[in-house]
Amino acid sequence: MLIMPNMNTRRKRVEVFAQGNEAIAEGALLAGCSFFGGYPITPSTEIMEVMSQRLPPSEDGVFIQMEDEIASMGAIIGASLAGRKAMTATSGPGFSLMQEHIGYACMVEAPLVVVNVMRGGPSTGLPTSPAQGDVQMARWGTHGDHSIIVLSASTVQECLEMTVVAFNMAEKYRTPVILLVDEVTAHTREKITIPYRDELEILSRVTPTVPPEWFKPFAEATRAVPAMAPIGSGYRIHVTGLTHDQMGFPTSRPDEVNEAMKRMFRKIDQFYGDIMMVDEFMTDDAEVAVLAYGSVARSARYAVEQARARGVKAGLLTLKTLFPFPRPAVEKLCRRCKHVLVPEMNMGQISREVKRVNNGYTRVRTLNRVDGQIITPSEILKAIL
Repeated sequence: MLIMPNMNTRRKRVEVFAQGNEAIAEGALLAGCSFFGGYPITPSTEIMEVMSQRLPPSEDGVFIQMEDEIASMGAIIGASLAGRKAMTATSGPGFSLMQEHIGYACMVEAPLVVVNVMRGGPSTGLPTSPAQGDVQMARWGTHGDHSIIVLSASTVQECLEMTVVAFNMAEKYRTPVILLVDEVTAHTREKITIPYRDELEILSRVTPTVPPEWFKPFAEATRAVPAMAPIGSGYRIHVTGLTHDQMGFPTSRPDEVNEAMKRMFRKIDQFYGDIMMVDEFMTDDAEVAVLAYGSVARSARYAVEQARARGVKAGLLTLKTLFPFPRPAVEKLCRRCKHVLVPEMNMGQISREVKRVNNGYTRVRTLNRVDGQIITPSEILKAIL
């Protein structure tokens, strides 16, 4: 188990040999996470184990093991509303159970982070094997129209970095953020650098600057993100999963419902450029492009390098943001490449999004595995050639 010096006394970068799950826990602590509520499930349990050891003595942190994943989501929503930076971690079956409360978190605009370490499914599926079958569920799993941010990580270092990004986006846009990694990324061990907190941009939610009698917890704001007063801080706050007015009280008036729903979408849509994150590798002159995410992106990078060595102009676009879908970057790739290959450990979930925005610019091919095995560089190279 990764044991680090106290965050408050450490004054320099530290290089450690860590697995992805441990790096996620480190990223959460760097971002200021002070509440973790969860339930153990393979292959995400190491996140919970690290947080159980590291969180209580750090910054008045609270760790609690709940009775199930439904209760875990309820706990972190409550902690978030009370002013804490909160997180939980799970895998596919637990993520399924969390969906109703994820919808509740969207409606009450609770900033929090949910880590889903994907494994084979559906149902109990392949508990110890990698998969990427929860991508569309992360975007559309809870019912009704809702906006949400879904991120991904491909390396152990990215696990740390994207966890910090997830917390920053949750706080900045007052929204749940889902971080998807797969079992391979979560259990890969490699050397990473853990930065000192002062090196990072750490964001926190905006709090009210008006007196309590003027405060409207869901008021229109310049960035469409209302200020958030912690429960118990002297401000009156009403929280409900029903559609609500600016004071938080239930309403079915069409004008108020329409205004509230559009604002919740607008607070994310208008900052699309800030949220969309991709990495490009050898795409400037690429004729064949590979689009990947998670551990598959690592296989794809090696395959692209091998293809280049054989004289094939291949390139790689790695998605760090899955939703909102990074349409501009994908469209640009489709416009200038003769072929686009989308390898995934599912039956084709991001490839559907690629085909949707392709508009006939190029040929989109898929490479899919659902047998609990990784997609190897040789498989991707064969598809490129």
